[in-house]
Parts: sequence; C-alpha cells; structure tokens
Amino acid sequence: MKHRPRKRFGQHFLHDPHTIRRVLAVVDPEPGDRVVEIGPGQGAITTGLLRAAGNLDVVELDRDLIEPLAHRCAGLGELTLHRADALDFDLRSLYPDQRLRLIGNLPYNISTPLLFRFLDQADCIDDMHFMLQKEVVARITATPGTKAYGRLSVMIRTYCRAEPLFYIGSGAFTPAPKVDSGFLRLIPHRPLPYPVQDPSFLAHLVTRAFAQRRKTLRNSLQGLVDTQLLWAQGLDPGQRAEELSVAAFVRLANAACKTPLSP
Repeated sequence: MKHRPRKRFGQHFLHDPHTIRRVLAVVDPEPGDRVVEIGPGQGAITTGLLRAAGNLDVVELDRDLIEPLAHRCAGLGELTLHRADALDFDLRSLYPDQRLRLIGNLPYNISTPLLFRFLDQADCIDDMHFMLQKEVVARITATPGTKAYGRLSVMIRTYCRAEPLFYIGSGAFTPAPKVDSGFLRLIPHRPLPYPVQDPSFLAHLVTRAFAQRRKTLRNSLQGLVDTQLLWAQGLDPGQRAEELSVAAFVRLANAACKTPLSP
C-alpha cells in the first residue's frame, strides 16, 4: 500500500517482521475474542489478528487507509472498519455483552489522552496492549521515589495492572521515530485494589501534587488538603508527591473529598 505517513496523525507504521511476530505472540488472540485495533495503519498486525480471532474491529481516522486495509484483509475473516477518532469513539457500543481486547500502535502525540479515554471505558475492556514511546512506558511502570514516577504512573495504576513486555527500536517503523518504543500490557483491576470514592477529585489531587514536583505536599496541595489531614493519613506534609504510593494517593483523596477544609 502506497501511503505517505501524515505527521498530523502521528503516523509511524510498523514494518519489522520480527516485531510483528512478537506482538502477535504476546497478544495471542483466540477465536471468539472481541479484538479491537486502534489505528491499524497499513495493517502490519491487522492481518495476523484477523486470522487468529476470526473477527476484528478497527478504528482508523485516516480515510485514505480504509480502502487499502479492507482490500488487504479480504477473505481473512470478518473485518469491521470504523472511520473515527479513537478519542471520541464509544467502545461500549461495540459488544455490550462481551469485554473487548484492545491493541494499538498509539500516535505518540496523543498517547496520554488516548490512555485516559480508554481508562474511562475500562469496564468494557478485558486487556490492552499498546506500542508507546519508551519513555511513556517507563513513566507508567515507574516506582515511587524515582524520577519517572508521576501523574501517569498513579492514574494508570490506580485502575490497571501495568506490565512492560519488550522494547522496540525506532528502525522497526516507517518513518523511523526519533525515539524507541515499548510494548505495554494493561489489565484493568477487577475489583480495584484501592477503591476510589471520587475519581474526578483523585485526578485533580494527583495533577496538583505533581504540577510542581519540587514542592512539598503542604504547598502543592494548599487549599485542597489540610495539613492536619495529611498527618492523619500518616503522611508528612514535608514529603513530595513522588514519595507517595498509589495506595497513599487514593487513601488521601478518599479522605479529602469528604473532609471540609478548615476555615
């Protein structure tokens, strides 16, 4: 398929046969799985997914890729093409009675909003496998006290188990990105290990806490969380956000969202 990758769509097409085989082996789709591919591009893994599962939904924004993809997959199984922006696409509408398996080479320029969009629909998702910028995989899987640990680490792992699977050199893509990539598995928690009372408040608190990383909790959360509440939750107001575990953030948010601030 002749197609000039579009920078505005963040297109870097996977072409390396070894990487394609590794991806398919890790995902290991089976007949009857409801697999949804986000951004299939030129179909590097689409054909393998379709052969293995027998049916496949793909969500692709670039209209110029739709017809060539349909032609490439003809006769391999039941392919349903959705020309749509994944940021707006309602995954719940596909198979209300069965959870989905999500896979994709996510555009690096919008990977974070896409991840949060999928988290919002995690109730209909069984597992997720994504190619992401290596740095993003490192941030998602980072541990407290490390430089990479931050908002993305806390928010993703509040709702999912995250497993870095393998890394991919830039030469596996056309055009080659300026960074290496990682392949990541996310499995939504059922039930949540740390139940969240108010998801919006948790998201706001975590964003505030990491907005200026060098600030202490006392300063970064001023006007949102009382110092007394920090002490009551076993936290030192002099600590920084990067020192708190996912469990500590959820515990603090649950307490703060129902505790009025002192006058």
